[in-house]
Amino acid sequence: MIRFKYTFASVLFLFAAISFAQEEEKQEKEPGHYNQSKFKQLYEEFATPNTYRSASGAPGPDYYQQQADYVMDIRLDDKNAKIYGEETITYTNNSPDNLEYLWVQLDQNVRAKDSKAPLRNGGGVPMAEGPSGFAAKYLTEPFDGGFNIEHVKDANGRALSHTINFTMMRINMPKALKSGEQYTFSIKWNYNIPDHTVNRARSGYEYFPKDGNRAYVIAQFFPRMAVYSDVEGWQNHQFWGSGEFALPFGDYEVNITVPADHVLDGTGVLQNRKEVYSKEMMRRYEMAKKSYDKPVIIVSQAEAEAAEKSFSDKTKIWKLKAENVRDFGFATSRKFIWDMQAVKLGNRDVMAVSMYPKEGNPLWEEYSTKAVAHTLKSYSAHTFDYPYSKAISVHAKNQGMEYPMICWNYGRPNEDGSYSDRVKYGMISVIIHEVGHNFFPMIVNSDERQWGWMDEGLDTFMQYMAEQEFGEAFPEAIAPNSAYPSRRGAPAKIVPYMSGDQSTISPIMSNPENVYQLGPNAYGKPATALNILRETVMGRELFDHAFKTYSKRWMFKHPTPEDFFRTMEDASAVDLDWYWRGWFYTTDYVDIGVKGIKKYYVSDKPNKKMQEYMAARNLTEADLRPLVYLADAEGDDADPELKGKLPSESSTTLKEFMMDNMTEAERAAVKEPKYFYEVTYDKPGGIPMPLIVEYTYADGTTKNMTYPAEIWRKNDKEVSIVMASEKELKGIVVDPKLETADIDTTNNSWPKKEEQNNFDKFKENIKGK
Repeated sequence: MIRFKYTFASVLFLFAAISFAQEEEKQEKEPGHYNQSKFKQLYEEFATPNTYRSASGAPGPDYYQQQADYVMDIRLDDKNAKIYGEETITYTNNSPDNLEYLWVQLDQNVRAKDSKAPLRNGGGVPMAEGPSGFAAKYLTEPFDGGFNIEHVKDANGRALSHTINFTMMRINMPKALKSGEQYTFSIKWNYNIPDHTVNRARSGYEYFPKDGNRAYVIAQFFPRMAVYSDVEGWQNHQFWGSGEFALPFGDYEVNITVPADHVLDGTGVLQNRKEVYSKEMMRRYEMAKKSYDKPVIIVSQAEAEAAEKSFSDKTKIWKLKAENVRDFGFATSRKFIWDMQAVKLGNRDVMAVSMYPKEGNPLWEEYSTKAVAHTLKSYSAHTFDYPYSKAISVHAKNQGMEYPMICWNYGRPNEDGSYSDRVKYGMISVIIHEVGHNFFPMIVNSDERQWGWMDEGLDTFMQYMAEQEFGEAFPEAIAPNSAYPSRRGAPAKIVPYMSGDQSTISPIMSNPENVYQLGPNAYGKPATALNILRETVMGRELFDHAFKTYSKRWMFKHPTPEDFFRTMEDASAVDLDWYWRGWFYTTDYVDIGVKGIKKYYVSDKPNKKMQEYMAARNLTEADLRPLVYLADAEGDDADPELKGKLPSESSTTLKEFMMDNMTEAERAAVKEPKYFYEVTYDKPGGIPMPLIVEYTYADGTTKNMTYPAEIWRKNDKEVSIVMASEKELKGIVVDPKLETADIDTTNNSWPKKEEQNNFDKFKENIKGK
């Protein structure tokens, strides 16, 4: 019996060999027919491994990173919406290089009155524009929001030479900073805080005309050190608005002076809680530290509404300390309701925190802290236990921005407190996304200004998993018998983008400033690519181990795309260069279909393909006997008497082999195929993907097969597969569960399914009405 299987396998092998030989001949006639570049290794695209970054994707033995420590005194002028600050920066040069100067980022200069940032885009007259945006663009003077640098001094208080170039400032040190040395200097500055609701500033205030208050979400508010690394030296690309931030880690001591009736929270651990909390707030805070199942209100809505009327002339100083963070942000207002809940992560407790004005209720009190806590649990399970003491979600109109331990998020009910499912899911999703940024890039500290997808794409992928898990953990929050309605991540969601106008599509591996559609490019497509990689290409076990390996390797470090790509392969033993190339380095799309199907029967006479093969090589039947052939059941030379017969009935050679080598019992046990098919699949799309097929048989049963993506390695256009079946084949569907983001499903079936066009659907709808 075993011998029979081997003999039959050799028949199929010969059939495939002949087909391959013919393809070789075709290649000679058509140069370039085989496109093997899809599976070529990425040596040309990747940086050469070195002692800083190893070929495995891990930090090398000489890996280094700089450190920037800050001591800051900040004063918020609520009446004039202005912020004043003085900071002392201690910069440690851990690189092997001597540094002639230092670069500092002045991000608020993107909002300077003479900023060139608004002039960098053309586009002509838009189809429509919001009233506030229209007024800001055409009817008012440009907002003067740039830094006013009052002085730059060295550690001895002497004026320090410096040069400002738009959003970058070069500190001209009197002598080079040697490897291993530190340099301390100070900067005094101020700027006008923008209304972030007017032009979608990432940081600023919202004004509430009904009660005359502002709610502040403040970040990028201080001159910040740029990154110096082994990859490109100083990362001093200008901040034009889209490319976000590259920042070194450090320790922060920040004292923030605000009106005495404000409440405030931000990055780090509050050092003087008893001085700024009331006794009742302290009592509630102690309760919150032990509440793992629901939030505890620290400042109630009634208390916040009372505070809205006070407008104190006195001030309080809130003192915060943070260790090993890459940035600092805070939020403050007298309008904020405040709640907290403890979250158990490993052997540590972390506080999930929300701050929101009454305008956010009842939605925020119901879901915000619940979403924060869930995000910390979900992301920690897939990466590493969240290492900081808290994560804060702050309500801010039309916002979605992230900083270490704190983020601001949109999602506002109607004035009567009602809200739609769209608003609810939008709020939960943005909270998951922005809290998730604590992991990427606040801890796994990629260069956002250069590679937007490394934080946005990875985070959106993690967000998709957390959203689905949220639906499972809180079924009462979603529609009955439904999954969470994720906006991005599922393969079908990215099809409109990938099938769109190629002139407005860029590879994922593009700078955020240079793409037309940043959302799909940096968020949706990489998230989808990782989801498909996890679910379809690698499988969850291999993917999850590799992804967690990457996350842990690069905690509190600066990874590059190559470090991610290499680690995913290193930790899984899966060669993915073809995948990274197709999804990340090109704008190709997925499109795989059924080109055709042929039926065959078993014969002991050479078929047409074999005859051509023999003629080309001057072979006779005697040279090749004994052999079994598959003959085209619909070809011109088909023998009608042999169609549909069993191999033992139609092939004397095969029958004799079975009689001579197998017992009667063994022959009775052999499951002989009654049908032979050659199915040809084509690939109009450029991205090679696993060929996922559902076969349906005449008896109604189905069989699912997944052929690896490597099936396309020798012919990028089409591939033929021979099937031996006991049952008659009645239907074929490629990618039946829509796992691969195939942009055209009209060619995915045999027999081809007729699909109505939009006009026909419209006519049917009209008739139905």
